Amino acid sequence: MAGDRSIADVLQDMLRNAQELFRSEIRLAKTEIQEEATRAASSALWLAAGSVIVLSSWSFLLWTAAYALSAVMAMWAATLVIALITATVGAIAIGVGVRRMKRVAPVPDRTIDSLKENLEWIKQPTK
Repeated sequence: MAGDRSIADVLQDMLRNAQELFRSEIRLAKTEIQEEATRAASSALWLAAGSVIVLSSWSFLLWTAAYALSAVMAMWAATLVIALITATVGAIAIGVGVRRMKRVAPVPDRTIDSLKENLEWIKQPTK
């Protein structure tokens, strides 16, 4: 029978297929990790940009507001009010950044699911 393959040939094919499957899973994992790293970088960029903008603009606005409030209260009380308002706004900005960072998934879920499926497939007895 010329069409029959030897056991060695079948085993070699199985090994090649397993190697290719493993390589494919590694490529998938790299792609997933790269996508998540891009999302993390985007979140970090938003945090940094927001921080710079707030710091540069608020410094002038805060002194203006403190000066305006000093017309109706002592300067120390005016600066305290401004400081409390600023701390609240800063806490909100940090909260938004933290929530965005929590959406980043560092684990390649699709690759893990695919590996589990492949493992189940390999465990099945051949007939």
